[in-house]
Amino acid sequence: MLRKKLPRRQFLKGAAAAGCVSLFPACGKPPGRWRFFTEAEAAAVSAICEQIIPTDQDPGAISAGVPNFIDKQLAGVYKRHQQAYRTGLAGVQESSQAMFGAGFEALNWASQTAVLEALESGKAKGRSWESQSSRAFFQLIRDHTMQGFYGSPRHGGNRDYVSYKMLGIDYPQIIGQNRYKRSQARKA
Repeated sequence: MLRKKLPRRQFLKGAAAAGCVSLFPACGKPPGRWRFFTEAEAAAVSAICEQIIPTDQDPGAISAGVPNFIDKQLAGVYKRHQQAYRTGLAGVQESSQAMFGAGFEALNWASQTAVLEALESGKAKGRSWESQSSRAFFQLIRDHTMQGFYGSPRHGGNRDYVSYKMLGIDYPQIIGQNRYKRSQARKA
């Protein structure tokens, strides 16, 4: 039996790829649109965010990329809220089914509002709310929606500076950064 010699570099590349796929199955799947949310969760979050900051004469949460902001932050600095979102979004769907017989994103505007009012008051129905307060989840997603809409676009929300334009303010300068012109940097 003849053995083929495998170059060391090729072996290392193959071993690294195999290790990544076995340790981190996400490495093997093609990248999706969302970092944390499933498509179904993203649809519910989008509908909730648009209820909180709706489009009127100015763009709303969807136009500002708020669902993207929340998703990005949950995969990063908001990791501690991942379970609250998984449970809370399941609870939103349970409450929607109990109240109106359909998923939240399929409801009309008035019915979505009624579900969110039940969450906010702490009177939402569903087993998910036995382990987590519906009021606390509503406050969490409301706060994250506001942060995504009014915060800096560099964090994944406030796309095209929509809230700054709505408020009539310029993009706030970041204090503490050195903003030298090239000619000043060369002189130093």
